[in-house]
Amino acid sequence: MSIINNIEKDQVPKHVAIIMDGNGRWAKKLGNLRIFGHKSGVKTVKVVVEAAAQAGVKFLTLYAFSTENWNRPKLEVEALMQLLVSTISSEIEKLHKQGVRLLTIGNIESLPSKVQKKLNDALKLTENNKGLTLVLALSYSSRWEITNAANKIIEDVKLGKISDSNITEDEFSKYLTTYNVPDPDLLIRTSGEYRISNFLLWQIAYSELYFTEKLWPEFTKDDFFNAIINYQERERRYGKTSEQV
Repeated sequence: MSIINNIEKDQVPKHVAIIMDGNGRWAKKLGNLRIFGHKSGVKTVKVVVEAAAQAGVKFLTLYAFSTENWNRPKLEVEALMQLLVSTISSEIEKLHKQGVRLLTIGNIESLPSKVQKKLNDALKLTENNKGLTLVLALSYSSRWEITNAANKIIEDVKLGKISDSNITEDEFSKYLTTYNVPDPDLLIRTSGEYRISNFLLWQIAYSELYFTEKLWPEFTKDDFFNAIINYQERERRYGKTSEQV
């Protein structure tokens, strides 16, 4: 019996976010260059997108490139940007036919113009799709996002667009790049690391966290299903007692 049959369909997390970690270590373990790991990681992305749709997940956010990743060796960064362009080019039509809607979060303007064009074309093509929403976090970090939101709020207060006495959590959230995406119910991190790495810090305040030793290129569809099953075994209280839930 397939593992997916063990998932309670009425308790599937609406939004799953993933820190895809371990591409470089996986490649090094095999005696290959890091970019080989990133290319293999793309195959895992395809598998997980399909798994998310099968499980009934509505939003899937993938931490694809952080603002800190710009500090990696220049050749690796260039290779990652080329891989991003080629992957979008080869996969977007298939995703479109599957009804996947693509969104991006992060400082997209910092990406190379060729990458921005490919992304914009893909966003336009899939904007009306009603299936899984795939969110790519690119040139993203939470500290950048929160600082950026604060600066925009200051600007709008000065312009009289909003009152400085009315900055609620909901109002602040409108200035985040995730304003049109629900907060994650489940955050998965691969590779055996137990940290959040500056990812969705505001949004994961009440997310369930799931860590696995698997390196990202080793992560399978069943691994994704098992993470959902583990999530369904937890009690989400949001500050309440068990008796109140």
